[in-house]
Amino acid sequence: MQRVYEPQDLLEAQLLLGMLASEGVEAHLTGGHLLGAVGELPVCGLLGLLVEDAQATRARQLIDAYNAAQPLPGDEPDSLPGVLLC
Repeated sequence: MQRVYEPQDLLEAQLLLGMLASEGVEAHLTGGHLLGAVGELPVCGLLGLLVEDAQATRARQLIDAYNAAQPLPGDEPDSLPGVLLC
């Protein structure tokens, strides 16, 4: 197994796990059970997404595409240009 990404928080980790699963990439979260020990403070390197060696390249490509996503023109409100509201 390879560690392919370090999510910023548990929310991002769960989002990426779902996205990878929808693309046929089985991923596992490591470090999620440790979050209660640090409270709400961000800790670099605590969370990690692991995938099988054979799927690591595909997982990295999908995560890179996720991180590079930009809002479509016209989808953002005039008061907040360039901001994606969900």
